Amino acid sequence: MRVYNKSMRIVLQKVSKAQVSVEDEVVGSIDEGYLIFLGVIEGDTEDKADWLAQKVANVRLFDGENGKINDLSILDIGGSILVVSQFTLAGRLEKGNRPDYTRATGPEEANRLYEHFMESLRKNGVKKVESGAFGAMMKVSLTNEGPVTLELERQ
Repeated sequence: MRVYNKSMRIVLQKVSKAQVSVEDEVVGSIDEGYLIFLGVIEGDTEDKADWLAQKVANVRLFDGENGKINDLSILDIGGSILVVSQFTLAGRLEKGNRPDYTRATGPEEANRLYEHFMESLRKNGVKKVESGAFGAMMKVSLTNEGPVTLELERQ
């Protein structure tokens, strides 16, 4: 059984395209880059968001010359990032079958750290950062490349 600590958590997917819609209206869309689901946990800080943003900006998941795998970063390829807030990443299933989301940060602070994370991505050199609609019921569509999906967290 996994031990759940207090930590900001992201799920990163390498995509050739992704978009998020609210009530059938596209609110964020990218081509080559990353789709990131961000979960803000009680006790998370700007420092955690900054660390994750720096890691995301520099992780090498794109092929380089001659097909060399995991050679280039999102910065190297000039890719884009779509960030979607997802409080369900705070969910736990240790007891019963109904997820427990009590570790999720309250909406006001979670939105502040969500916005801070996206600004930190920009400060780390990511040119295009798109977003979902915080707190809205969203539909996300994507084409995962690889497939490459990673989970990162900062304690």
